[in-house]
Amino acid sequence: MKALVLCSGGIDSSTCLALAVDKYGKDNVVALSMSYGQKHKKEIESAEKICKYYGVELYKLDLHKIFQYSNCSLLETSTEDIPKETYAKQLEKTNSQPVSTYVPFRNGLFLASAASFALSKDCEVIYYGAHSDDAAGNAYPDCSEEFNNAMNTAIYEGSGKKLRIEAPFLKENKAGVVKKGLELKVPYELTWSCYEGKDEPCLKCGTCIDRMKAFEINGTVDPILKKDNK
Repeated sequence: MKALVLCSGGIDSSTCLALAVDKYGKDNVVALSMSYGQKHKKEIESAEKICKYYGVELYKLDLHKIFQYSNCSLLETSTEDIPKETYAKQLEKTNSQPVSTYVPFRNGLFLASAASFALSKDCEVIYYGAHSDDAAGNAYPDCSEEFNNAMNTAIYEGSGKKLRIEAPFLKENKAGVVKKGLELKVPYELTWSCYEGKDEPCLKCGTCIDRMKAFEINGTVDPILKKDNK
């Protein structure tokens, strides 16, 4: 069996890549990274580093034109600033509606695009890193179990029952993802999560806060923050 992994260069997708390589072997795994008009390219650079580490071929797809009319704060065309607070505080302000860093139906587009690509590469499964913390409170509705099940059905049926989705962390929180990654010795120092594209993480955006907390819960320090990795 061959697997395609949606690889963003962050913790979740890198851990998915490690799982796929561990299960199927690197020769049976390919990775796909998406450009969607984000404000920086550091996550793509991290995806390249992670795939090189695992010896997996990385393909790239540019989808930025689809989001050119969105004012999502993650996008380079946006007039909005990226919030510097927890997702919980952001959801209080949005009345439990998706947060400003939610890119409209991004995971739906990514998975549909990945399905076409995966079939052309004779893959039978698509891995992606959605987890319960992202879905919680409706911050990112395209990370929910309901969304995953619907997309899995659509892709399975639409591919002639040749392709399915696997989201191994759908019922795990961020700390659970990191726990598994530490067991697999994922090189998290090569990953990037921060919504800012500076030399070092801002430590204030929602994803930075969640990332630091996940390592703390596992009794360790995020390797990207250790002095010898700066």
